[in-house]
Amino acid sequence: MAEVSRRDFFKRLLKAASAGLLSIGAYLGFYSKEPVRKKPLKPKGLPDYRKGLKDLPEKFVVVKGQNPGSMVREALKRLGGIERFVRPGERVLIKPNASWARPPEYGATTEPSLVAEMVRLCYEAGAKEVWVTDVCVNDPEKAFITSGIGPLAEKAGAIVKIPSERDFIYTSVGGEVIKNWPVSRFYHEADRLINMPVVKHHSLSGCTIAMKNLYGAMGGRRNQFHQDIHLAIAEISRALVPTLTVVDAIRVLKRNGPTGGSLSDVQYHWSIIAGTDIVAIDSYCAGFLGLNPEDLPFLALGERMGLGRANWRSLEHEIITL
Repeated sequence: MAEVSRRDFFKRLLKAASAGLLSIGAYLGFYSKEPVRKKPLKPKGLPDYRKGLKDLPEKFVVVKGQNPGSMVREALKRLGGIERFVRPGERVLIKPNASWARPPEYGATTEPSLVAEMVRLCYEAGAKEVWVTDVCVNDPEKAFITSGIGPLAEKAGAIVKIPSERDFIYTSVGGEVIKNWPVSRFYHEADRLINMPVVKHHSLSGCTIAMKNLYGAMGGRRNQFHQDIHLAIAEISRALVPTLTVVDAIRVLKRNGPTGGSLSDVQYHWSIIAGTDIVAIDSYCAGFLGLNPEDLPFLALGERMGLGRANWRSLEHEIITL
């Protein structure tokens, strides 16, 4: 896949901004490490990203291969096609892990060609707009450029949405640990949510895969939830139930996560995992890190909340090699 230069990426972003599609200030100058919008009197609820979709597949698919684009297309084919998840005229938000200013080979961020292929698939299904967003830990400009996600997503037609401090809405999460919290407004404005994490070790929660990736919708001082990290992960996953989850296990960060920094920490598995049961998917993917579901309390909590099955073997699944 051809690379997009830094200059071309910014040229296209600025062109989009001039058309009102992306705030220049949001991208280039106003990012805050603690982005919190002034609280309204009443917190706002989040959308149902599965509204109007019937008979979503109760299965997950594992595809192994060497071509990320072909792999994600095969996964969606096995799940009944992208049209089961995206309808014409809808706004689709894709949430990769773009949190760190690391090149793809370090395994800290989602493989950019996977994100780009998902953008193309959504447009093929008739999506009105496809947004790619994350609340980055590192500087967002550097993170989206260095990870490769920004340029390739934009080349595929996506609008890269990097929230400014004004782009957060005081939101009802409805949890015990996270009751109300600032969430990026783009989650309030999207019709569908596609969660695209990468499989990584995490020094606090044991791993960060699909459920933990949804942390990246929140602003503010998220580290205050670290004392109850497993319950917090389950609660944000209940509030933000994705339409579809597609996990990048092409490279797996085995140690020193979530940031990584050494190629010796990365092992190639050349796999992607796609489906709608976020608990079962995380349970399966934990195996890439040598973890059992019992090692990860947020899985049992998610199951009790009705988010899916911690025993992934009890769910229909396919494993395909291209």
